[in-house]
Amino acid sequence: MADIQVKLPDGSARAFPAGTTGLDIAKSISSRLAKEALAYKINGQPVDLSRPLEGDAEIQILTWSDREGKEIFWHSSAHIMAQAVLEVFPETKLAIGPPIEEGFYYDFDVEKPFSPEDLEKIEKKMAEIVAEKAEFNRRTCPLNEALEKYKKQNDIYKVELLEELPEGEEISIYQHSRFEDLCRGPHIPSTGRIKAFKLTSSSGAYWRGSEENKMLQRIYGVTYPKKKLLTDYLERMAEAEKRDHRKLGKQLELYMISEETGPGLVMWLPKGAVIRNEIEDFWRKRHFEGGYEQVFSPHIANLELWNRSGHTDFYSEDMYSPIEVDKGKYQIKPMNCPFHITMFNSRRRSYRELPMRWAELGTVYRYERAGVLHGLMRVRGFTQDDAHIFCRPDQMQDELVRLIDFCIGMLKSFGFDDFDIYLSTRPEKAIGEMADWEAAQNGLRKALEFHKLEYEVDEGGGAFYGPKIDIKIKDAIGRSWQCSTLQFDFTQPERFDLTYIDNDGERKRPLMIHRALLGSLERFFGTLIEHYAGDFPLWLAPVQVRLLPVTDRAVEYGREVEEKFRAAGLRVELDERSEKVGHKIREAELAKVPIMLIIGDREVESGQVSVRRRSLGDLGALDADKLLEDLRLEIETRRNTPPVAKKEEEKV
Repeated sequence: MADIQVKLPDGSARAFPAGTTGLDIAKSISSRLAKEALAYKINGQPVDLSRPLEGDAEIQILTWSDREGKEIFWHSSAHIMAQAVLEVFPETKLAIGPPIEEGFYYDFDVEKPFSPEDLEKIEKKMAEIVAEKAEFNRRTCPLNEALEKYKKQNDIYKVELLEELPEGEEISIYQHSRFEDLCRGPHIPSTGRIKAFKLTSSSGAYWRGSEENKMLQRIYGVTYPKKKLLTDYLERMAEAEKRDHRKLGKQLELYMISEETGPGLVMWLPKGAVIRNEIEDFWRKRHFEGGYEQVFSPHIANLELWNRSGHTDFYSEDMYSPIEVDKGKYQIKPMNCPFHITMFNSRRRSYRELPMRWAELGTVYRYERAGVLHGLMRVRGFTQDDAHIFCRPDQMQDELVRLIDFCIGMLKSFGFDDFDIYLSTRPEKAIGEMADWEAAQNGLRKALEFHKLEYEVDEGGGAFYGPKIDIKIKDAIGRSWQCSTLQFDFTQPERFDLTYIDNDGERKRPLMIHRALLGSLERFFGTLIEHYAGDFPLWLAPVQVRLLPVTDRAVEYGREVEEKFRAAGLRVELDERSEKVGHKIREAELAKVPIMLIIGDREVESGQVSVRRRSLGDLGALDADKLLEDLRLEIETRRNTPPVAKKEEEKV
């Protein structure tokens, strides 16, 4: 039998006999790789390590260090957990069990919610299955055979999924130990690859996320190939719990969400509003400097606008029902873009006017299902820091380079320095000319490479109307949060017949780029809270300075200092209560006030203040005017780490 040519990720090529598997190739490279290999990719398609090669191919061995390797590991773990649940609770009906950002879940139809004791029993059974080192094996069958099988078993959720597939589809089923499940795969070689696991929680979840469906019970879990990774995860989760923006938002009185006003609708309390104003003021300043013009649009529009934009066709499930106005129908807005397009179309445009960069802090409303609402991260009303760029094709590359620089610079200003960046390319079903897609994708790629930014390509992950770049920010404990999106749109310029008059006198179609930089103010604020654990840098802190008089005599001097600091633009409070200073300090620490100025008789006589910086302790007595000058400089330069803290780190 003729050999086949295999191209490896390092560019080298090797010959192997036909029928060689991924495991065979891993073994030929190194015994360590064979031990760590979880699956492999054939021409970009992930498959089981045991799948034989049938012809020449480009392959990649997937391990835990690869994102896809982790997803395969966690999806396999979901199967193991499902088996354990069935063996502990035999009457359970299985729904679905995908991998998530870290770990996995599986949804179950059971008579009553799982208790902590139930999770312990399931974990114990999982340990037995893992110890079996049972292999994952794949087989296929026709759709009608699979349907008949699962109907006989009364697996109503599997039947529903199968009935949605086209006739003639070949179905893959994975089996390990005493368990099998419908699954595209791939899976890890055996259950023995799992060395540490933990079921983290359980909760209710509607089947397929719709309140119209039955409430199921969802179990979340994590698994790892090394015990230390689980230890690290549990430590991160403990830290994440301390940083939970929902808890800190209440403790620090930053925002609230009330059942009385409606789930998913955020009310910004005074201290949260201070931070929002700082974010918005900085946003406006940077956009003005970046050549943007700000626009404003209404909260509702005639339903015909949304019909023309296509939102009622493609986005209706996430939109609220129209309301009747003057016998016509109006729609509360889920997006800002149709308004910006309408403004562009308000008169004839010349090539000399382009590029046009229009930005808006526009509040939009989307119908998020109750089951997915989560603090500030998933809400029903939020303010997008939206922008649309209309440009000529010859301006595209410069605009993309400029846009990425603008995005990264803005995010760094808030203290984020680590990013996960994804370039999503043309999906199988897409509108627009192939040449336009290729030009846009190449433009995005070149812009990323111009800035020497590392990125991953999500092949086929673009929207049907254009390719995009997603930028995720990493917080202080390494979690990724979706933030900026740069999205080409080939459909809206066509739908609204956008044109400009070019220098040859002909009408031309402009390119249109959607851009959300912070994503939404609500989600970005939630991320900021968790990144800083509520301990905001001085420029963002709701209260920047709290004056703590020790004696009644010091109160008057405190008022003088308060007036001077407030006149200089600082947010300052004077605590005049007749409490002990230790109690006042503890309360200021709990409120995460960055600067505390303790004033006693000695400070009154010397005209100084005794400075205490949160988390750093006493910094000694300083001249009030000199301190004010230093604090103003720190605020104006938007330092995200106090200079004193840096010095302390250097000593360590």
